[in-house]
Amino acid sequence: MKDGFLRVAAASVDVKVADPVFNKENIMKAIKKAEERHVKVLVLPELALSAYTCGDLFWQKPLLEESRRQLAALVEETADLSMVLVVGVPLVIDQKLYNCAVFLYRGRILGVVPKHNLPNYAEFYEARHFTQGKREVEMIRLLGQKVPFGMNILFCCENVENLVLACEICEDLWVPLPPSTFHALAGATVICNPSASDETTTKDDYRRELVSSQSARLVCAYIYASAGEGESTQDLVYSGHNMITEYGAVLAESARFENHYTEAEIDLQRLAADRQKTSTFRTDDGGQPYYRVYFTLEEEETELNRHFSRTPFIPDSREDREKRCDEILTIQAMGFKKRLAHTSCRHAVIGISGGLDSTLAVLVTARAFDMLGLPREGIICVTMPCFGTTDRTYSNAVTLTKRLGASLREIRINRSVEQHFKDIGHDIDVHDVTYENSQARERTQILMDIANQVGGMVIGTGDMSELALGWATYNGDHMSMYAVNCSVPKTLVRHLVRYYADTTGEEELRKVLLDVLDTPVSPELLPPVDGVISQKTEDLVGPYELHDFYLYYMLRFGFGPSKIFRLARKAFGGDYEDAVIYKWLRTFCWRFFAQHFKRSCLPDGPKVGSIAVSPRGDLRMPSDASPAVWMAELDGLKERLGLV
Repeated sequence: MKDGFLRVAAASVDVKVADPVFNKENIMKAIKKAEERHVKVLVLPELALSAYTCGDLFWQKPLLEESRRQLAALVEETADLSMVLVVGVPLVIDQKLYNCAVFLYRGRILGVVPKHNLPNYAEFYEARHFTQGKREVEMIRLLGQKVPFGMNILFCCENVENLVLACEICEDLWVPLPPSTFHALAGATVICNPSASDETTTKDDYRRELVSSQSARLVCAYIYASAGEGESTQDLVYSGHNMITEYGAVLAESARFENHYTEAEIDLQRLAADRQKTSTFRTDDGGQPYYRVYFTLEEEETELNRHFSRTPFIPDSREDREKRCDEILTIQAMGFKKRLAHTSCRHAVIGISGGLDSTLAVLVTARAFDMLGLPREGIICVTMPCFGTTDRTYSNAVTLTKRLGASLREIRINRSVEQHFKDIGHDIDVHDVTYENSQARERTQILMDIANQVGGMVIGTGDMSELALGWATYNGDHMSMYAVNCSVPKTLVRHLVRYYADTTGEEELRKVLLDVLDTPVSPELLPPVDGVISQKTEDLVGPYELHDFYLYYMLRFGFGPSKIFRLARKAFGGDYEDAVIYKWLRTFCWRFFAQHFKRSCLPDGPKVGSIAVSPRGDLRMPSDASPAVWMAELDGLKERLGLV
């Protein structure tokens, strides 16, 4: 359970209708498998002990008594397991029959949750046999134990932070206001649903949408266990469609028409972080009192089997790529379009370097001009060669500008910078930060002055990864009049340029874009060696794919360095050694805090995703905050890893 990860499972078991003895034996097989896999919560289908399709046999005392006996056997046989079991069973309470989910843990019945919404339409006729469960909780005697009975029960783990279980049963999810809505508002983070949903054409799509969307709305994990093929009888077929979802994402899903065991690790810390940040998620039980049951799980570290994308800002599915990329480019262009229209501006000034960021900026600017019906000649691309400029980047900048139909101006800044060195008494042979930043600031001054000349505005090209690291010259490339890339991380910049190259119909434009993608990321502020770029950004501050990974999990969920390291090791294992992941994580954390003063005065720019660093929106962070807590955690991590 370290770092908030908890392994959970849903299992469809082979059942015989109205044979609780057979069914219990197969339930135990699923339980033993879950035990071997270190599962902490296992959900079984609706009425799994008796089977769901018993019909009027639910009125037969032998079936109900045998179901109760087999429930007692389950309690006894699982008494030593550190696992919460959710088992469906029919129970008679005060002369009324209820469709129930029983929560078991270490020989103890934690509670009994009855089904509230009883379908009585089409093929369903549950109201013929069962009584509607009530929200209010009462105490009952069951198998010699005094246990809570009612819908409004929260099962709270005392030693696993944020683990609060609640339950709804099958049809409860399909109604306009599911009980899980109230459960989540009262604090439940994991919803269990023992279900017996029969299969008809396309029903699986709707079922999947229900489960995933409910977990998204409630910011929770949802474990859905459905009856399998053993239930199929007379007119109905059951497919065993199990799902485990987390905040809208399907973590695991079974194939249909077989009995399956499905498991995944849910991230309780992630759910808690999202609830904490989302101010409209109210922890309010809606005036409905809840009964809380407490238990303690045996603690252990959960082995991670779930997938963590190496590029969390980029969609995994190639099918989503075209839609997502076009959407992002449109958001960027629409933001700039509004600024152009508001200021009645007909010119944009861009420092074009032949690198990734300025390439994306000019592509976005061209799209914004097209939206307004402005001629692209109003886009003034300025190339400003100096000490570090290579023929390759210079040529790409020129070709890109021409292929897009923008205007090109070339202004060599060598002499201006050399004069500046004389003015401030700096030795030109000393290639320090002054040497580098003097060039960046000279370029920005030129762009600003040209914008004044033509009545235009300077378009910022820097991306979010650079801003997170503070890899920008203060009042140099750090400044602009509108920053179109400010919420686009470097990995996504590359993805967008690649998409544009793949979809443009112009072969020459495609060639130059591909060469830009192939060029090492560099500010080109130091002299080249044999005509080749000598200053590679990723050699200095680390791989952007790592930094973007760190940025995502730090800002999106507030995870600490130890957990981020663990996720990075899982995502990048085999490509980066532990020492390398640690080194650049430490660099990221230190620079993120030390360089925030640059982010505190950023120009406007469009937000395109769930993460941004604008001081007016997503990142209200003091510039002088101490990184001591984060660095101390990194020190502890280093000691545990045995790194020198």
